[in-house]
Amino acid sequence: MKFPGFSKTQNSTRKIDKKGPKKSVFRRVNDWLHLWMGLISGIIVFVISVTGCLYAFEKEISDWLKPHRFVTPQEKSYLLPSKMKESALNYLSHQLPDTVKPELYDVTYFGKNKSAVTAYNHPEHEYTMIYMNPYDGTVLRQDHLKYDFFRFILMGHFYLWLPPDIGQPVVATAILIFVFLLVTGMIMWWPKNLKKANFDKSFKIKWGASFKRVNYDMHNVLGFYFLTISLILALTGLVWGFEWFSNSYYRALTGGKSIPEWKTVESDTTQISAVNMQAQNIDIVWQKMLKEYEGQAGDIGIQFPRDEKGTITFSFNGRPGTYYKRESKSFDQYTLKELPPSSELYGKKFEEYSIGQKIYKMNYDIHVGAVLGLPGKILAFCASLVCASLPVTGFIIWWGRRNKGNKKTVQRKNIKRKSATAEVDE
Repeated sequence: MKFPGFSKTQNSTRKIDKKGPKKSVFRRVNDWLHLWMGLISGIIVFVISVTGCLYAFEKEISDWLKPHRFVTPQEKSYLLPSKMKESALNYLSHQLPDTVKPELYDVTYFGKNKSAVTAYNHPEHEYTMIYMNPYDGTVLRQDHLKYDFFRFILMGHFYLWLPPDIGQPVVATAILIFVFLLVTGMIMWWPKNLKKANFDKSFKIKWGASFKRVNYDMHNVLGFYFLTISLILALTGLVWGFEWFSNSYYRALTGGKSIPEWKTVESDTTQISAVNMQAQNIDIVWQKMLKEYEGQAGDIGIQFPRDEKGTITFSFNGRPGTYYKRESKSFDQYTLKELPPSSELYGKKFEEYSIGQKIYKMNYDIHVGAVLGLPGKILAFCASLVCASLPVTGFIIWWGRRNKGNKKTVQRKNIKRKSATAEVDE
C-alpha cells in the first residue's frame, strides 16, 4: 500500500542527506583551499621536513662518526696559518697531479681539542676539507663533501636534488604554501565552544579509538601544538627562499630600514711589492688579532687572498656551533691596513647591533634550533617530524572521506534502483 506524498525512496534519501548546520562561505573557501593547497604541496613539504629532521643533529653525529675531527690538546700555541698552509700544500703535492695547483681558501682553528680545517676545490671531487693537527700541521684526513651523507641531505632540503635555479624556487614556493596551510589549518581547528567533547577533540589524541580517529587527531592536535614552532621554521626558511621576503622581514624587524648593501672589499693593487710578502703578512694579521681577542674562547680563522685584489680576512666566532656571533675584519694584503666591512651586518660585535638586526643575524641558528643549544635542536627535530606527518595524515583523511563519499553515492543508487523496482512490481 502507498500513502499520499510518501515513498520509500524519499524517506531513505532524507536520512542519507541529513546534514548539520551549514558552514559559512568563508569556512567553506578556507577548507577548500586547505585541502587542495595541501594536496599540491604535500610531497615537497614532506621531503623538506624529513631532510630537516635528518640534518638537525648533523654536527653531533659527524663528531661521533669522524674521530679525525679531534686531537689531543697540547700546552702550546697553534701553528701559524702560513705554516698550516704550507703543510697542506705539501700534502696535496703528493696527492694531486703536478699540473694541478690547488688554491687553499682559509684555515680555521676550532679549539684546543679539535682539528684545524682548511679547504680547496678538488678538480674531480669538488669542495674538499682537509683536517689537520693545529699544533704541528700534520694532515689527518681529507673529506670530499660531494660524497658526504649530510651534504646529500642538505641538497635535498635546499633544492630537492634539482639544479639550484629550479629547485630553490620550487622549495620556497612550497614553504610559502605551507605557511598558508598552517593558518587555514588553525582556522579549521578552532573549536566552536569549549565543551568537554570539543575540548577533548581539539587538545587530546584518542589513542584507543579507530585508526581513522587517531590519524585525524594526530593531524589536528599535533598540528596545533607545534603550530608556533612550525611557523618559525617556515618563516626563517623563507628568508633564503625569496629576496622580497628577506627584505620585508628585515624591514619589519628594524622599523623600515633596508638591508645593508653588500660591497666587495679589495686590496690596493698599486701597492703590490716586487717581493712576495703574503705569507708573512698573513701571520702578522693573525698575531695582531689574537692579541685583540686574547682571553676569549671561540673559533678563529683566517681567509687567504684569492687573487691580487683579495684581502686577508680574520674571523672570530664567540659561540661555536652557531653563526650569529661571528665577527670578521678584512685587511689589505699589501699594506695591512684594516678595510671597511663588506656589509654593516658583519663589521661589528653582536652586542652592538639593534634588536631587529640581532634577530636577523640569528636567522639560521633560529631555523635549526641551535640558538637554544641541544634543547633547541631537539625541539626543531620534533617540529620537523610533525611537519612531515601533516601531509601524510592529511592525505589519509582526504582519501578516507573521498571513499566514504563514493560509498554513499553507490548506496543512493542502489536504494533508487530498489525503489524503482518495487514501484514497478506494485
